[in-house]
Amino acid sequence: MESVWDYPRPPRLERAAARVTVVHAGLVVVDSEHCWRVLETSHPPVYYVPRDDIADGVLEAGAGESYCEFKGIAGYWDLVVGDVRVARAGWSYERPSPAYAAIAGAVAFYPSRVDECRVGGEPVRPQEGDFYGGWITADITGPFKGGPGTRGW
Repeated sequence: MESVWDYPRPPRLERAAARVTVVHAGLVVVDSEHCWRVLETSHPPVYYVPRDDIADGVLEAGAGESYCEFKGIAGYWDLVVGDVRVARAGWSYERPSPAYAAIAGAVAFYPSRVDECRVGGEPVRPQEGDFYGGWITADITGPFKGGPGTRGW
């Protein structure tokens, strides 16, 4: 078991040990054994997928950007599968701060905005809230930031 309260701040970047998959509208969007995990106090892990492991033609630049005090400026990606468009389904840091250079260009998907995410074959439960994109599996324990009443943590 991993407690999110044992994760550090600033966040730790590490290689994911398990295969990561993302499926939406019947298409396997991601199938990767080369992902990175970002682990931050009070948050479930966020998985960053190398662009080479994302299906061709499914990402289009999305609207807006946000700022992380540790990683820098994030841009958003729309997921387009056939006639289905999911606005801001994921984000990336194209030019992250030096400590996170390994995830430059890799895309993190919100599990709440796609049909299915899995880690090592296990279905992922999305982190509550609409801003954070953590992936909760059976071996991750909280409580987690993101739900009602947790904004000030």
